[in-house]
Amino acid sequence: MPIVDAERVLDRLAALEQLIPQPLVQQVLRQTGRRDARRCTLTHEVTLWLVLAMGLFTDVPIRQVFKRARRLHPGEDAPHRSSLCLARQRLGLAPVRQLCERAVRLLATPRTPGAYYQRWRLMTIDGTVLDVPDTDANAAAFGYPGSGRGHGAFPQVRKVSLVEVGTHVELAFVAKGVRAPRSGEQSLAPALFRYLRPDMLLVWDRNFFSFSLWKRLLRRRVQVLARVSNRLVLKPRRRLADGSFLAKIYPSAADRARDQHGVLVRVLRYTLDDPQRVGQGQEHVLLTTLRDARRHPARALIVLYHERWEVELVYDEGKTHLDPRRASKPAHLRSGTPAGVRQELYALSLGHFVVRAAMARAAALTGTDVDRLSFTGCLQTLRARLAECPRHAGPAQQQWYQGLLAELNRERTDDAVRRNRINPRVVKCKMSKFAKKRPEHRRPPPLLQTFEESVVLLH
Repeated sequence: MPIVDAERVLDRLAALEQLIPQPLVQQVLRQTGRRDARRCTLTHEVTLWLVLAMGLFTDVPIRQVFKRARRLHPGEDAPHRSSLCLARQRLGLAPVRQLCERAVRLLATPRTPGAYYQRWRLMTIDGTVLDVPDTDANAAAFGYPGSGRGHGAFPQVRKVSLVEVGTHVELAFVAKGVRAPRSGEQSLAPALFRYLRPDMLLVWDRNFFSFSLWKRLLRRRVQVLARVSNRLVLKPRRRLADGSFLAKIYPSAADRARDQHGVLVRVLRYTLDDPQRVGQGQEHVLLTTLRDARRHPARALIVLYHERWEVELVYDEGKTHLDPRRASKPAHLRSGTPAGVRQELYALSLGHFVVRAAMARAAALTGTDVDRLSFTGCLQTLRARLAECPRHAGPAQQQWYQGLLAELNRERTDDAVRRNRINPRVVKCKMSKFAKKRPEHRRPPPLLQTFEESVVLLH
């Protein structure tokens, strides 16, 4: 039976308007030309909210996402899976991408614990790879990673993200197939520089360093704290009181030999003497634009650099908790087409932002460090409570929302402060005893015999 209802179709998502305003959704649809010419259940607006819900309810198929997002009305049936998939295709990528770009925003204030270093907002860039379903279309669009035993098991997308350290908000990202031209992290990172501002301090890992990227950041007047290879040639120009020194980086070895086109940086070299820590005894090198040793002591910057690891927790939140692998979804993503993969990436980013924005508001109520709230606990609470929100805006909905924030504020991690911990880069199972899956195994021809017909008794 078709759904005929003057109310909002996905009425269990009303609470999300506290974080993603309904007028913004409608404005994005107008600006991307998604006007509905006919009256039907799966309008572009309904589908856009459904795609957003897919970024939250990642553990169920799309038809079950629709059911979770709509209250039960006796006698009606949810649209068929094929209708929902076609609606996603009609909606396309542009509205989801534009909604993500406009709805996701910086959340930290100078009072947010751990979000600033002096007057600069802490930001970080890093990359990850995501497996996508092994379909012919995805394989052609994104490619497989290479290995010594042949190509990898799944096509992959490389994603590079710009993250606000203090709140774990993924402000923006860029993604490409691993076999696409210029798909390395250094090549993708510049697409995120337009989001950087002079009041930001960017912390990044050694894989991103290059002279040209450093120059581009300087032109944006962004402060930088970056790890580099300990093989980089850095000749001291002036020693500073805290053991750091000033040196120059150059575009090439020839420029270094002629001492031309160089850029002055501050260098911090250190090691670790704790035998329990990864990297103990190794030389670590940091470069920074903060050259005043009195205002920015070396030890404080070295400790600050390790805030970069917050981006690893952001990827863990997405890949392990928000959208984990499971028996019905062996890849990180679930869309079988390249357009669906790209749409899903933005849906997941929006879903992560919704959880993190609610956590930031909850923590701000009591001045709590948002690190003390459990992402997994808050995600599960939000999923459980959305259906209880009154569908109409008003005092009842506001009362419900304040109750939700209070409940999120009680979803704490086990420790009163961040634990002193390490995480060695090792895996438990590295190789398999089974043979490598090869092209001839991927699309086997139909069987010509039944099992019984193939049985040959041996005497």
